Amino acid sequence: MMYNMRMIYDLIIIGGGPAGSAAAVYAARKKLKTLLVISGWGGQSVVSEKIYNWIGSPSISGAELAQNFKKHVLENVGESLEVKENSKVNNISKKDTNFLIKTDENEEFETKTILIASGSGRRKLTAKNADTLEHKGLTYCASCDGPLFTDMDVAVIGGGNAAFGSASQLLAYCKSVTLIIRSDSFRADQVTIDKVLKNPKMKVIKNADILEIQGDKFVEGIVYKDKTSGPARNASSIADAGGENKELKVAGIFVEIGQIPNTDFAKDLVPLDEIGKIKIDAWSQKTQTPGIWAAGDCTNIHYHQNLIAAGDAVRAIEDIYITLKAK
Repeated sequence: MMYNMRMIYDLIIIGGGPAGSAAAVYAARKKLKTLLVISGWGGQSVVSEKIYNWIGSPSISGAELAQNFKKHVLENVGESLEVKENSKVNNISKKDTNFLIKTDENEEFETKTILIASGSGRRKLTAKNADTLEHKGLTYCASCDGPLFTDMDVAVIGGGNAAFGSASQLLAYCKSVTLIIRSDSFRADQVTIDKVLKNPKMKVIKNADILEIQGDKFVEGIVYKDKTSGPARNASSIADAGGENKELKVAGIFVEIGQIPNTDFAKDLVPLDEIGKIKIDAWSQKTQTPGIWAAGDCTNIHYHQNLIAAGDAVRAIEDIYITLKAK
């Protein structure tokens, strides 16, 4: 794909997920001179076997959705839109009234405005076999994969609002939902906690360290350390710590232990919250740095879904367009 390092772009969009892809299409239609820089298409959902909540597609795989993003964006490439694929942004900095984008290939691009749509990655479970059974019963998205476990026993790992939100969704169709947390207290809003725990299908295991995910070709259960069942002692690992090993038989495991926003490249220029998400004005998607907007999972808004990310990106483009044309 052609791109020009000497040109001053109206806009550079960072990210090829639903937010970045939607933004690129809208920017092209508005004739903003735009460069889309991406490391890959599709965002987090690219690994989902089936997605049931992308409007217009009752069922679509993450890989197919990513290809649809790519096809739609590339059909708009031309005078207004350029795309640089397989490239990671390492740094953004100020240059007079503009900005410089530096990639991992040591290329620099200058732009009047930036839209950061770099998304985030799920914090991965580090228990034994968690990696080999990912997408084989162990998943990081209840909205995407939950219906696959209708009338089955499942577990949710985590104790925050995201974990309780996933549990609430799963209770609608699963036989039972067991929430497993490492501590003895939840981090979710009390109203949410009370509502979810009232459901007779809901169970809770506290003070548990996940040791192993059981299963050969598919998840069959969890081995965890019950830290309340024995005296703790100094140990070099969780497995060696005091407490009894217990098993929980489940067909599905939904991990909600936090996200890691892909924002390190922007930390010197854009204010972040305590976990690294970009602080924005949700009315306009503006960051606290004039000339930079952000949308999707890299931002500090509530609720992160494909459709929300795409809509937020469109809102950002509308605001960017008005800002540029009002100068």
